[in-house]
Amino acid sequence: LHCLLFYHTLTKTLISLTVKSQQAEVIRILESKSIQYELIDISVGGELRDEMRSKVGDPTAVPPQLFNEHEYCGNYEMFSEAVEADTVEQFLKLA
Repeated sequence: LHCLLFYHTLTKTLISLTVKSQQAEVIRILESKSIQYELIDISVGGELRDEMRSKVGDPTAVPPQLFNEHEYCGNYEMFSEAVEADTVEQFLKLA
């Protein structure tokens, strides 16, 4: 099992800086816990963004979004809460 992380490489706007910061934090935590992950860059095509939003069930969802294979785990805020509660493995459906 491994985690899929949908992310975006945006232009330098305030929103994109927040997204980039969130993405970097998720990656740092996954690596610190030796959790395998795959990055999926939705900026390379609208189909990937649409796929992410469809899987999330929210037509306005923005990255980062986390999945365990094809099972949706949550967004950055939910991931951050799991980090605070020390339940990242459960959040990612690894435990």
